[in-house]
Amino acid sequence: HEIVVCKLAMMTGRPVKMTLTREEVFYTHRGRHPVLMWVKAGIKSDGSITALHFRNFLDGGAYGSYGVASTFYTGALQTVTYPIANYKFEAMRVFTNKAPCGPKRGHGTPQPRFALEVLLDKFAEDIGLEPTELRLRHLMPDNSLTVNHLTVTTNGLGECLRKVTEASGFQQRRNESSPGKGLGLGCGSYLSGAGLPIYWNKMPHSGVQIKIDRGGGVTVFCGSTDIGQGSNSVLAGIVAEELGIHLQHVIVVTSDTDLTPVDLGSYSSRVTLMTGNAAIAAARPLREQILSAASEVLKIPAEELTISNGKVGQLNGSGEPISFVDAVQWAEAKFGSLGSVGSYTPPRRGGKFKGAGVGPSPNYSYSACVAEVTCDPESGLYRVDKLWLAHDIGQAINEKLVIGQVEGGAYMGLSEAMMEEQVYRTGNSASSGGSGPAGLHKIPSMLDYKSLTSLDMPEVETILVETNDPEGPYGAKEAGQGPLLPIMPAIANAIYNAVGVRVDEVPITAEKIFQGLQDLKKGKSGRVGPKKFPSITFPEALRVEPPQ
Repeated sequence: HEIVVCKLAMMTGRPVKMTLTREEVFYTHRGRHPVLMWVKAGIKSDGSITALHFRNFLDGGAYGSYGVASTFYTGALQTVTYPIANYKFEAMRVFTNKAPCGPKRGHGTPQPRFALEVLLDKFAEDIGLEPTELRLRHLMPDNSLTVNHLTVTTNGLGECLRKVTEASGFQQRRNESSPGKGLGLGCGSYLSGAGLPIYWNKMPHSGVQIKIDRGGGVTVFCGSTDIGQGSNSVLAGIVAEELGIHLQHVIVVTSDTDLTPVDLGSYSSRVTLMTGNAAIAAARPLREQILSAASEVLKIPAEELTISNGKVGQLNGSGEPISFVDAVQWAEAKFGSLGSVGSYTPPRRGGKFKGAGVGPSPNYSYSACVAEVTCDPESGLYRVDKLWLAHDIGQAINEKLVIGQVEGGAYMGLSEAMMEEQVYRTGNSASSGGSGPAGLHKIPSMLDYKSLTSLDMPEVETILVETNDPEGPYGAKEAGQGPLLPIMPAIANAIYNAVGVRVDEVPITAEKIFQGLQDLKKGKSGRVGPKKFPSITFPEALRVEPPQ
């Protein structure tokens, strides 16, 4: 549809908008891949994880979309959360007569994260370890390489775990909870922008241009788009910080390809880190020019001067500061019109094997979540009472925006965990008890497709952990996608703690819990989920030597 709209705009010379019916939206949008997972792990009695084997079977729908990348992502980032010495990953994406699937918040990682976090809780129960303790024994060290050659610069997962378990009273309350009340834990990690660009060339991933006028006004030009995450505010804040001026004196011009330098886009949680680093690279030369000019006029060495709150003054606080506007005019008289450019390309990382281009990133965020649920042990009806969600943000450049991103991830994770589901017709005729032609949506309407509303949202206690990563601007990491990852497994583990039913698939509905409760009454395991994995012959796995 994007191509059709663009072509019509070119032909007519006018803005063109295409509006789809709700049913068309259900068939043409790119929802998250349903992934059937088979997981096998080796674990010692002391909790040491010795090996992990993932087999993933992705239902991609009728078109390719980002299918290859999505498939690799279901395996690539599993080694970033916990150190795995021996890892085997096999996956297959299958075309089916359904709506196409593609990237969605957390691209390819929420599905295997759900599987692994639930599996870890099962292991913890089997060997008699607390879920928190099992995870704390498996933290990736700072400045380390994963078995698939990904570089972890800083890791705040340990602090995230400690903070959410302390805030929620997880250990004590989990063991003392009454029937129907439960707490569950989940963890996750995510990349701060893909290390390889969507266009494989040697061009910068992000570029920024800055212009300063004689009145001290600063205009920032960049190609990244603010799609609601607040990146314009972040970029303005970075430039204001570097130039020592107030935020209201910075104007950000974005998304106009006639005016702005190329940016690869607002995807993959990349804008704060990549465009932010480009903004710093553009702003610092201007700061040096302003201080150099002020140094000549004031007869004070530039290294003894600073810019703060719109004033240029001495670092030791002595003397009378001069205005930023005066310093800018001196700099223009010395250097000419004030303008600067900056760009950013992430460091080249990752291995040289097939698929190694998926997963590398300048840094990785980490998250931990405790979910508290109340579940009726008779009907299976449940509610999520509260979430404690800690996120390793590296450094919060704009704390309110970060909290908004964390809570947005919590909302989406809750909605997917509790109710969101695409239901297709089975293919049998309605007269024989079937639901009609295969591949057709059974409920292509927001009246029937359920998603969380504000009235369904529980309290979310957000905890920010700052690790000051050397790769991010001022130490920052991503916040847009990582906080979603621990939500779904935390809810599944909380349901088990509340009523003893293991629901190994999402959405976790009251009907599924009720089915598990009935099985428990019959002396069965109470597990609800996939019964078997398809008999598939995967291609021979590529052997990758661990990094030295």
